[in-house]
Amino acid sequence: MRGSHRGYGVPLKITAGVAAVGAAGLVYAAGFEARSFRLRRLTVPVLPRGMRPLRVLQVSDIHMVSGQRKKRAWLQSLAGLRPDFVVNTGDNLSDPKGVPEVLDALGPLLDFPGVYVFGSNDYYGPKLRNPARYLFEKAQGRHGLNGNAPAVGAVHNPWEGLRDAFDAAGWVNLGNARGRLKLDSLELAFTGLDDPHIKRDRYDAVAGGPEHDADLSLAVVHAPYIRSLDAFTADGYPLILAGHTHGGQLRVPFYGALVTNCDIDTDRARGLSTHEAAGRTSHLHVSAGCGTNRYTPVRFACPPEATLLTLTPHE
Repeated sequence: MRGSHRGYGVPLKITAGVAAVGAAGLVYAAGFEARSFRLRRLTVPVLPRGMRPLRVLQVSDIHMVSGQRKKRAWLQSLAGLRPDFVVNTGDNLSDPKGVPEVLDALGPLLDFPGVYVFGSNDYYGPKLRNPARYLFEKAQGRHGLNGNAPAVGAVHNPWEGLRDAFDAAGWVNLGNARGRLKLDSLELAFTGLDDPHIKRDRYDAVAGGPEHDADLSLAVVHAPYIRSLDAFTADGYPLILAGHTHGGQLRVPFYGALVTNCDIDTDRARGLSTHEAAGRTSHLHVSAGCGTNRYTPVRFACPPEATLLTLTPHE
């Protein structure tokens, strides 16, 4: 019997060690990294020659839950960057009670010109689900809600309050729509889509490409599904701004994202890349976002972020 005890000792110690490492990783991912907000700075050469640089602040995937004071304070502080304009690429909510806190967090940014689209979590509250399903759905070629109606019993988020407040501040709603911002003597045109993740996108309603009487035309969408990227690129937009992926949310160091929760490849789950379609090439920026689903409040090797993009003339 004494020998049997010694035989079980090493495996038990290994199991305990693995459990301890896993617990420590979860504490780090939920307690530290998910609250370690960062600003990513990028330069994108997409402006016509001779045009002055433009500073664009992109915020995405806030997923506000009531009581997230640190996130609210950090978002408020971004107004100190003094961007030329703000692009909000959706999923502001993760709590039906979160609208007042989103508006409080974004309040200082609403003083700047801005445009926005909504994501699925603006319309519907998240449901508790096994996070491993994202891996299974990737293997089966499915992506969350894409192609399906919202689940029976889905919670309606009061997105109308966000829309009304954004509109009242002068931000332009780009849900399957075109819009413009005027910055001093510059005319900026935007084309946007409602969220492809739940098949609310209607590209036919906005097709036709950049507006040639504008100084610059940009494309905006929440979820970077290939069909949307192909359409924008084929029409000739120089830059597409998107969110949704959370950068993979849980990334493997030296490997990258495992999933994107849409059909874009994991190599482009966050940051600046390019997209090609119909013989044309667009710059693509996918924000890793600054929040998480309220039921999976962890991030690993993928800190929450906003992005300050400096648009410069191309060579």
